[in-house]
Amino acid sequence: MRPLQGIRVLDFSTLLPGPLATLMLVEAGAEVLKIERPGRGDEMRSYEPKFGADSVNFGLLNRGKRSIAIDLKAPDAVERLMPLLREADVLVEQYRPGVMERLGLGYAALSAINPRLIYCSITGYGQEGPKAQVAGHDLNFAAESGMLSLAAGADGAPVPPAALVGDVGGGTYPALFNILLALLERNRSGKGCHLDIAMADNLFTYQFWALGQGLAAGQWPRPGGELFTGGSPRYRVYPTADGRFVAAAPLEDKFWAGFCDLIGLPEELRDDGRDPGATIQAVAAAILARDSAHWREAFAGREVCCSIVSSLEEAVADPQFAGRGLFDRRLTSDGRSIPALPTPLAPSLRADAAEAGYPALGEANGLIG
Repeated sequence: MRPLQGIRVLDFSTLLPGPLATLMLVEAGAEVLKIERPGRGDEMRSYEPKFGADSVNFGLLNRGKRSIAIDLKAPDAVERLMPLLREADVLVEQYRPGVMERLGLGYAALSAINPRLIYCSITGYGQEGPKAQVAGHDLNFAAESGMLSLAAGADGAPVPPAALVGDVGGGTYPALFNILLALLERNRSGKGCHLDIAMADNLFTYQFWALGQGLAAGQWPRPGGELFTGGSPRYRVYPTADGRFVAAAPLEDKFWAGFCDLIGLPEELRDDGRDPGATIQAVAAAILARDSAHWREAFAGREVCCSIVSSLEEAVADPQFAGRGLFDRRLTSDGRSIPALPTPLAPSLRADAAEAGYPALGEANGLIG
């Protein structure tokens, strides 16, 4: 038995936030039926590069699911889906507010026929408010929540984050844990609920330190001017002599003292509160004087919280991650196999399938009329 064995999920979402949430539900044992438009399906199927008939992005996010292709605007669509709607435990949708209602699939209509249904809506700005109907993507949510303003490059311009923190951190993870909490609550009350997940809202949680600094002390943070935005020598990225980089995070005094000893920082610059700029320049000069191989060896076995910045290719090959089994599970298609997307589920809670494919469009249409 896995935690969600016997739970059926209807997934009306596309692209990233909802599909990643339902991927983790699959990995915990749920059955996920992906509802897609006929012909093209989820737009992510068409992305490049391909892995089998569809994109590898689609395959990674939809491993282990099944697919139903149906035109939701067709007059008989709701009727055809009705057997599934009556019995579903969870529904995940990612349309703008009001779309599911116009299709006859809104929460009020479905909860009337299935009071135990947990209905999760993921949107950019929530079900209500001045921006409820505004289109947006991850970069917009980061920009409007203030997060992007704190990530400035050397020229002062904000740098687009490599991690899609709005989609995943603001959408996927809140959706996932709220669904799980709602399932627990349903066990007690017998009733489902409507979950309103707004990706932009949820980015404020990640800025706890910045909010505290601004709200309590009136010191709103500046890019490049605070501890976590590059204003401290104890939390910065420094270039090396061979064009690579050291990520230095010796925040606590014991780590800072060891770091200063290791790089030979002059005694008068070790009190970084006195003149942070001067200390940053001295640390940068010391790191730049040696190549990454020197620093990798110097940091080994030393408690200084410093790392050489790895490429993604290097990280995948790192014995640390391989040894923990992050890439042991496989995605298969047309006789090929690659590592499945790592997800943060404890191994003891995962479904058993070490290898699984992704669904062909409409392969599960036999489940509807």
